[in-house]
Amino acid sequence: MTTTAIRGGLVITATEEIPADVLVEGERIAALATPDSAFARSWTVDRTLDATGKYVVPGGVDAHTHFDFPFGGTASSDTFETGTRAAAWGGTTTVVDFAVQSRGASLREGLDTWHAKAEGTCAVDYAFHMILSDVRESSLKEMDLLVGEGVTSFKLFMAYPGVFYSDDGQILRAMQRAAGNGGLIMMHAENGIAIDVLVEQALAAGRTDPRYHGEVRKALLEAEATHRAIALARVAGSPLYVVHVSAEEAVAELAQARDKGLPVFGETCPQYLFLSTDNLAEPGFEGAKYVCSTPLRPREHQAALWRALRTDDLQVVSTDHCPFCFSGQKELGRGDFSKIPNGLPGVENRMDLLHQAVVDGHISRRRWIEIACAAPARMFGLAPRKGTLAPGADADIVLYDPHARQTLSATTHHMNVDYSAYEGKEITGRVETVLSRGEIVIDRRRYTGRAGHGRYVPRATCQYLA
Repeated sequence: MTTTAIRGGLVITATEEIPADVLVEGERIAALATPDSAFARSWTVDRTLDATGKYVVPGGVDAHTHFDFPFGGTASSDTFETGTRAAAWGGTTTVVDFAVQSRGASLREGLDTWHAKAEGTCAVDYAFHMILSDVRESSLKEMDLLVGEGVTSFKLFMAYPGVFYSDDGQILRAMQRAAGNGGLIMMHAENGIAIDVLVEQALAAGRTDPRYHGEVRKALLEAEATHRAIALARVAGSPLYVVHVSAEEAVAELAQARDKGLPVFGETCPQYLFLSTDNLAEPGFEGAKYVCSTPLRPREHQAALWRALRTDDLQVVSTDHCPFCFSGQKELGRGDFSKIPNGLPGVENRMDLLHQAVVDGHISRRRWIEIACAAPARMFGLAPRKGTLAPGADADIVLYDPHARQTLSATTHHMNVDYSAYEGKEITGRVETVLSRGEIVIDRRRYTGRAGHGRYVPRATCQYLA
């Protein structure tokens, strides 16, 4: 068993910032101690990592990724191997990906398929949510079994009719089941039936460019679906987690529900905090790079999202990492924006972008760790092993240089995609060294990890509901 001392850094968790040394024994954190204390000096270790001038923070938990995800006639370009390696480069040490139930198939078949994709290939630890795309009596019963096995969250879609869409009756039935088995319903909240009408009308009028993807997916239709999902959850007595919230009006629905004390939660993503419809409108089909759903909004919505992150009306920042290469994949939608595969890359950039938010004054350092590490771990039953630095927790630890300058670019990132959504963006702060369960996977900006190090992690139920 290897023992490691991390000395001289500023330890930052969701609850405190303290100068402390960290002792790692094997895969777990054994102790934190005041620097130069008799206790810290007494440690006998195999190696020492110098964190002087650095932050020592928990490994990030990205609770929304789509690796090797089939969509729109193609599949996302990051595999579990390339995607988790990129996650490690970005200081994320746990991902929760989405297994998919195919229509007509069982949940078990979908989960087994995703286990086969991930097993033996991941650089960091991983877990699964389950996408319910065919809600029927047999799949409702399977939900109970999956919760018992540590797959404790289930995603439904109010969008994408004919693909993933569930109607209100199906959603209510799934929520009722979750209310009984302790599962958490995750909702893609957009009125897909109305959106499809607007898509058809836009294309008929010759409005085919990428920017129309954002124009037809109205903010009001995100807000309406969010309101309806909250109402259905209230009827079912079920908790609700709304994914990739992008619009001020949807935030208002969540805030109102939470003001009533309802168990309603929400996430947003870096793209909604840093990008906008200006990107969708870039000329020469460049806007296709920024097509995702929910869509990017006008820049005015960003203030509401930042405010909600500060007030805890939004609890989590995940990436919805679902990359498609511009060449050969996004280009499928030339002449018809509805055929552009929906999704952006970002698993490598999240921790850095949120640190830039600290630099810019949007959030505090502790809130950075809360929304990127601690809250997603608690939300999805991974705490106290993940998301914090404490004795007994997994030794998922990032040494972070808060002063390093970097420029985000496809020429330097490690995601398997041919563009960066943040190309040329200059930010302050950079991951320097990463430990995953005590093993150094990034060593002073050098990858030392390996495929197969990452393990599947069964999850408890949502720890905000205990």
